[in-house]
Amino acid sequence: MFGIGMPELIVILVIALIVIGPQKLPDLARSLGKGLAEFKRAADDLKQNIDDEEVAHEEKQALEREDVARNQEAGQAKDPVENKDGNAV
Repeated sequence: MFGIGMPELIVILVIALIVIGPQKLPDLARSLGKGLAEFKRAADDLKQNIDDEEVAHEEKQALEREDVARNQEAGQAKDPVENKDGNAV
């Protein structure tokens, strides 16, 4: 977890207990947990929005490619077809 081992975590908790006090430590931990949960929700929401935008962009590009292909096919169909003699049919 964040490159912190168990001994370092214990030292940090002991120092927090001494500095903050045993009465306020649970409130601080609760607030920290809520803050981390809110941060995680915001990060997940941002990731979901980015994924949605990527899908929408890919769909738009696919539709544009289809339109180009249809326009090319329509353009080819309008060209007169020549027979063996070189006359338009």
